[in-house]
Amino acid sequence: MSAADAAMPAAQTRRRRPPAPVPEEREFGRLELLLRLRRNPLTIWRTRHFREPIVAGEGLFGYGVVISDPDAVRHVLVENAANYRKDDLQRAVLAPGLGEGLLTAEGEAWKRARRTLAPLFTPRRVAALAERMTAPTERTVMRMARRRSGRIVDISADMTRVTYDILAETMFSNAIAGGADAFGKALTRYFETQGRIDPLDVLGAPSWLPRIGRWMARPAISFFEAQVKAIIAERQALHAGGSWHPEKPDLLDALLAARDPETGTGLSNAEVGANIVTFIGAGHETTANALTWSLYLTSLAPDVRDALEAEIDAAGEDLAAAALTGERLALTRAVIEEAMRLYPPVPSLSRTALADDMAGACVIPKGALVVISPYLLHRHETLWQAPEQFRPERFLPGAREGISRYAYLPFGAGPRVCIGQQFAMIEAVIVLATLLRRLRFVYAGAEAPMPVQRITLRPGRGMPMRITARRG
Repeated sequence: MSAADAAMPAAQTRRRRPPAPVPEEREFGRLELLLRLRRNPLTIWRTRHFREPIVAGEGLFGYGVVISDPDAVRHVLVENAANYRKDDLQRAVLAPGLGEGLLTAEGEAWKRARRTLAPLFTPRRVAALAERMTAPTERTVMRMARRRSGRIVDISADMTRVTYDILAETMFSNAIAGGADAFGKALTRYFETQGRIDPLDVLGAPSWLPRIGRWMARPAISFFEAQVKAIIAERQALHAGGSWHPEKPDLLDALLAARDPETGTGLSNAEVGANIVTFIGAGHETTANALTWSLYLTSLAPDVRDALEAEIDAAGEDLAAAALTGERLALTRAVIEEAMRLYPPVPSLSRTALADDMAGACVIPKGALVVISPYLLHRHETLWQAPEQFRPERFLPGAREGISRYAYLPFGAGPRVCIGQQFAMIEAVIVLATLLRRLRFVYAGAEAPMPVQRITLRPGRGMPMRITARRG
């Protein structure tokens, strides 16, 4: 800790340095590296990874390249994206639960799914969906406000519930309503079991060898499969019977009716199901985590909290409209963006090089594992001033424009950029503004919450917070 930090009040010091694993200088042995990958992959990064733009060499996965140079990132994810496919380890972790949805599909299957689904997330469609986000958010606030004032709750569970309810309302016309708790528990089980990297996958062991995480995740995966099958069957029956006439078709309708603009073919039931699980699982999980970290960070920064409350109080009653225009809730959005900088929902992207390539001055041989980690990028000493500090003002108008596009990747970049990023940002702004208009949150844990990578970036032991009413 510096002399300046030591002179600060404790709360301000915590605001300046939110919790994160402390990187080490030393190299890790093979066994230690396997254990770190299993327990928390964030701990494998050493100090050089936060200082050097590119780190390359032989490693546990063969020859690997870790890229934190924005120009090289652009080259891999955008300019020569066709040369890089998702690596086998990433698919081994994701595919058992998410199937061949947009997040896991490759090649022509991915291109067809992307072409088919892209029209469902245009700015106009997202704007129309924003209005429908308000009701489930207000219900969440009312439910939380009814609790005894000062009660300590795990806010990460509440954020999982509200983002699930919003997804059910906006995209599935409540076809999945009523299962929030069950879905939340299944998702937590999935991420805590299948989301742990298995040493057998790292070492390239045959797929028929049993993985303990996959076995432990099986009940959750079976739950997803049964739920999605029922959702699709029920909606298809409504269509066949002519009894389904919504004013605005939802995502489920669109998935069933979608046609590839180039070939005219639709999605199979398996593809529809995989994409439903992708949107419910990966989609709402990442937004819930961003909101959880946002509430934690503001609870440790009273000056930011006070400015946020003033902005939200002045934004008017229609927070959905304020979120869409952006100007009236600029700080609210900046807090969320800064939370995603410090705790990116997806902390690591990995690819396999299909042919020899060059990224800047770095040679990338065929078969090399290429890692682009938003967690590293967002905390890199060459790209950010005081990267370990919570400073939402970085993302306010006037400052936001100075951030390199490829130094900040909360939603990825290039052809595989998150298709729902506009939806997620509008949702997060509406939820955070609605919560802070009525309630105040104070972190109540005995220890600082440590981020843990389980596919997404979650607080390792939940996020206990004391909630009190701010307005009636």
